[in-house]
Amino acid sequence: MPYTRRDTKAGYLFLAPWLIGLVVITIGPMLASLYLSFTDYNLIQAPRWIGLDNFAEMLSDEKLHNSLKVTFVYVAVSVPLQLIVALATALLLDRGMRGLAFYRSVFYLPSLLGSSVAIAVLWKQIFGTTGLVNQLLALVGIDGPGWVSNPDTALGTIILLHIWTFGSPMIIFLAGLRQIPRTYYEAAQVDGASRSRQFFSITLPLLSSIIFFNLILQMIGAFQSFTQAFIVSGGSGGPAGSTTFFTLYLYQEGFGKFDMGYASAMAWLLMVIIGLFTAINFLGAKYWVFHEN
Repeated sequence: MPYTRRDTKAGYLFLAPWLIGLVVITIGPMLASLYLSFTDYNLIQAPRWIGLDNFAEMLSDEKLHNSLKVTFVYVAVSVPLQLIVALATALLLDRGMRGLAFYRSVFYLPSLLGSSVAIAVLWKQIFGTTGLVNQLLALVGIDGPGWVSNPDTALGTIILLHIWTFGSPMIIFLAGLRQIPRTYYEAAQVDGASRSRQFFSITLPLLSSIIFFNLILQMIGAFQSFTQAFIVSGGSGGPAGSTTFFTLYLYQEGFGKFDMGYASAMAWLLMVIIGLFTAINFLGAKYWVFHEN
C-alpha cells in the first residue's frame, strides 16, 4: 500500500519533538560552542573574535597538558580493567547459578549509582584518612595513608570507582555469552580441549564484537568523566593536579575563570580526541573482531 502525503505529515509530526530537541539541545549549542571557541568571551561582555588564539594557547598551557596526561592514564587503566572484571563476572553468572536474576541486579546497580554525587562523596569518605579502608587496615596493624589526599594514590581511588561500575558492560557480555551455541563447546570437549583453550578459541572470538562495542562505549564515557574527580578533589583537581581530568579543567576555565571562549575550544579538542581514538579502534577492529558471516 503506497504512502500518502497525509502519512508523511503524520510521520514528521511524530518526529517533531525529536527534531526540535536535536536542533535546540544538540546542534544549536554545538554551533554556538564552535563560534565561541574562536572568541574571547567571559559571559559578561560580548564575544570578541580572536581567531585561533585559544587553540594556540593550548600549546603552552602546562595545566592542560597535565589534565590530558591524567585523563589518558585514567582511560588506559580503568577501561581495560573494568571490561576484564565485567567479562569475568559474566562468565561466572553464565554458569546458570541459582538466583541469577538477583545477582545480575546487584552487580548492575553500581552502574546506575557510580556516577552520582552521593556515591562520589561516599567514596571520598571510604578512602579518607579516617575512612573505612584505613579502619580495616588498622585492625591488622597497618597505618594507611590518606588515599584521596596523596598524589600517588588519589587517581587510583577514582579508577577503582570506575571499575566498580562494571554492571552495564557485564549485562551486555552476559547477553553475548547466551548467544554462543553450546554445540561449539561440546565439540571442543570431544576433541579434548581444556577450559582455557575453549575460552581463547571459542568464547573470545565469538564475543569479540561485544568486547569491541563495550570498549567503545566505556572509552567514550571515561574520557567524559567529571563528577567523580570533582567531588573527590573538592573541585580543585588535587592533590598536586593528580585528579585534574580534562573535563574538570574545562569546568574550571569555563565556570571558575569564566573564560568561555577557551573552555569552548577545549571542548572541541576533547571531541577531536574522542573521535580520533574511536576511529583508531574501528580501524584496528578488522584485525581482532570476528564476524560469523
